Amino acid sequence: MVADSGSTIAWLITATALVMLMTPGVGFFYGGLVRKKNFISMISLSFIAFALVSIQWVLLGYSLAFGNDMGGILGNLQFVGLNGVSMTAGDAGYPPLLFMIFQLTFAAVTVAIVTSGLAERVKLSSFIIFSLLWTTLVYDPIAHWVWGGGWLASIGAIDFAGGMVVHISAGFAALALALVIGKRAGYGQYTMEPHNIPMTLLGAGLLWFGWFGFNGGSALAANGMAVNAIVVTNTAAAAGALSWMAISWIKGKPSSLGMVTGAVAGLGTITPAAGYVTPMTAILIGAVAGAVCYKVMVWRIKSDWDESLDAWAVHGIGGFLGTICTGIFATTAVCSYSGLLEGNVHQFTANVIGAVAVTIYAFVVTYVLAVLVDKTLGLRVTEEEEYVGLDLSQHGESCR
Repeated sequence: MVADSGSTIAWLITATALVMLMTPGVGFFYGGLVRKKNFISMISLSFIAFALVSIQWVLLGYSLAFGNDMGGILGNLQFVGLNGVSMTAGDAGYPPLLFMIFQLTFAAVTVAIVTSGLAERVKLSSFIIFSLLWTTLVYDPIAHWVWGGGWLASIGAIDFAGGMVVHISAGFAALALALVIGKRAGYGQYTMEPHNIPMTLLGAGLLWFGWFGFNGGSALAANGMAVNAIVVTNTAAAAGALSWMAISWIKGKPSSLGMVTGAVAGLGTITPAAGYVTPMTAILIGAVAGAVCYKVMVWRIKSDWDESLDAWAVHGIGGFLGTICTGIFATTAVCSYSGLLEGNVHQFTANVIGAVAVTIYAFVVTYVLAVLVDKTLGLRVTEEEEYVGLDLSQHGESCR
C-alpha cells in the first residue's frame, strides 16, 4: 500500500510540534527539582538551548548530520544555510525541509537534557558557548554516524528514535560536565530539596505527551509503524513508572517524583526500540528500565557525584539499556529487523558496539570541551553568585 503523502506530511508537522514542546517540558521538569532561587534559570536554559540549536542547525548542524557522508564521520557542507533543502515532497513522501525541522527539535531537546549536569552553578555566557560547541562536535557527528549514513549505520546498528543519538549522548555528557564543574556549594552538607514538585510533574506530563511525536514521528510516515511506536512508548512509560514506584515503596514512600522519573526512564529506554518491538516486550523493557535506572541513581548518590538532576542515571543508562535491548528483542513481527532472540547475533553485536562507541565519544569529547570552556571563560559562577542564586545573578529576575 502506497503511503498518502498528505497524511504523512500532516503527521510529521504534528510530530515536530510535539517534540518541540518537550524542550520546555525538560525545563519545567528540571525547574521544579532545583531550589527556588534557580527556578527561572533552569527553565531559561532549555529555552536558550532551543533558540541556539535552531540557528546552529539551520546554518551548519543539519548539513553535518545529514549531508553526504565523508568517511563515515560527518556529513559534507552541501546543506549549509539549508542550501538545496527543498520544501517539495519527493519520493519519501515528505519535504526535506520538514525532515530538517523535525530533526532540529531532537537536537534541541538533547542539549536541554544536558543541562542537568550544570544545574544551579553554570555561567550563562559559558553555557551558550559550550552548547554551540557541543552540538557541533558531539551531537552532529553522532547523529550522522547513526542516522546520516555514517559508520554505525554501515555496520548495521539501529536506533529508531534516539537511544544513542539523544539519550546516551546527553546522559553521559551531563555526567562529564558535572565532574568538570564540581559539586554545588553545600552539596552533601545540607539538603537541597526540590522547591516545586507539581512543576516537575507538569514537565513530566509534557515529556510523556511529546514523546508520542518523538517516537511515533520517527517512523517518518503515517503508518502502522508509527502506531506501534506510540503504543509501545506509552506502555514502556507506564511500566517504568510503576516499577520505580514499587521499588521506592518497598524502601519507604511511593513518591510522585519517583513515579514520573520512572516514566521518563521507561520513555528513554524504549526510544531506540520503539519501531522494532511488540507491546509485550515494551512492558518488560519499561519495568527493567525503572528498576535499573533507580539503582543507578542510588549508586550515583552514594558515590557523591553531583550530577544534579540525574540525566545520566535516567537518560544515559536508559538509552544504553534500550540500545542493547533493541539488539536483543527486535522482531520481524513488527519490522524488517530481527534481534538476538531471533538468532541475529550480528544485530546484537552492532548495537553493543554502537552503545559503547557513543558512550565513550560523548563522555570524552564533552569532558574535553568542558575543561576548555572552563579554562578560558570559566564554566561556573562565582561563589557569591551561586549563593544569591542564578535567577538574580544571571538573569536579574526572581521568582516570588
